[in-house]
Amino acid sequence: MTEASSRQSSKPVKRAVIRPLLRWFDRAARDLPWRRTKDPYAIWVSEVMLQQTQVETVRPYYERFLRRFPTVQHLARARLDTVLKLWEGLGYYSRARNLHRAAGQIVARYDGHLPPTGEELVTLPGIGAYTAGAIASIAFGRREPVVDGNVTRLLCRVFRIRTDPKDSATQKEIWRLAQELLPTRRAGDFNQALMELGSEICLPRRPLCAECPLCRVCQARQHDEETVLPLRRARKAIPSYTIAIGVIYNRQGRILIDKRKPEGLLGGLWEFPGGKKEPSESLQKALRREVREELGIQIRVGRLLAVVDHAYSHFRVRLHAFICEHLSGTPRCITCSDVRWVSPASLRRYAFPAANTKIIQALREKDRRRH
Repeated sequence: MTEASSRQSSKPVKRAVIRPLLRWFDRAARDLPWRRTKDPYAIWVSEVMLQQTQVETVRPYYERFLRRFPTVQHLARARLDTVLKLWEGLGYYSRARNLHRAAGQIVARYDGHLPPTGEELVTLPGIGAYTAGAIASIAFGRREPVVDGNVTRLLCRVFRIRTDPKDSATQKEIWRLAQELLPTRRAGDFNQALMELGSEICLPRRPLCAECPLCRVCQARQHDEETVLPLRRARKAIPSYTIAIGVIYNRQGRILIDKRKPEGLLGGLWEFPGGKKEPSESLQKALRREVREELGIQIRVGRLLAVVDHAYSHFRVRLHAFICEHLSGTPRCITCSDVRWVSPASLRRYAFPAANTKIIQALREKDRRRH
């Protein structure tokens, strides 16, 4: 579908989309905690948590987060380590770092109040066009669009957009449609209805067309293309890495952990030392090398504690965790931002990536069996 044809076709169906969609949303909307408030701060927190994360996963994190940080001022005053610990297990930790940074800027620049417009919101760390539109429309009633994966799929089907939604021209057209469809009033409800319909009814592979309030105007449905659209690019193979991890004890029975630098994947989180195995290395040799390069110490690699498989958005890892003994050298931060010897019981105080928490669980099980 060309831009001109979709522009022409969207006008006669605008009313046929808005009214049935809002009626459906009034009847079928899920009761979610962030829908019970108009507090822009709480809505912002929920939108950040919901990025690439399922609703039921977010719900307990959202409620705990707001109990701990009920206002933007509380969040701005908190230590980043505290924020990351509360975020532990939710993934995509750059969201938590940006949330913390943005809270400080909101206090400094806006006297502790989120700005109401999308134009201002996108100047804050971690807020892109989608999140800005969601906050502006839901919290402030602004007539600003949102386009996420669910909305993209829905609009590609309703308007039979037969070009790749990842192409910049198609993305521009989808955003234009989302803007054009917005009602004068209830823009926030309309945006939430679009997202809800996409996540609950207009499913990726088996859309529930019989339950869809837009079934009659859906052009993909009329052309038997509801399972064809949106067009999908061929997926690239996801790389996998073998990682050697050391749970390193000193003579006092403490365990060595280090903190990742604040930027990049898993930035600011604590972890057990280690890294990628090269093709020519054994796991033990790789671990000794990585620990030497990372912390400048020598270790003895002992028995295998656990093997953990974990998937990130663009790659997979298999972690081999070994019980190790510190031999010589004082740990120093060569590639990390901090390093500590901690008691096994105090590991729970630190924010670790999900794969490392599985290693901690294996460590606890080992200790229970020993006692």
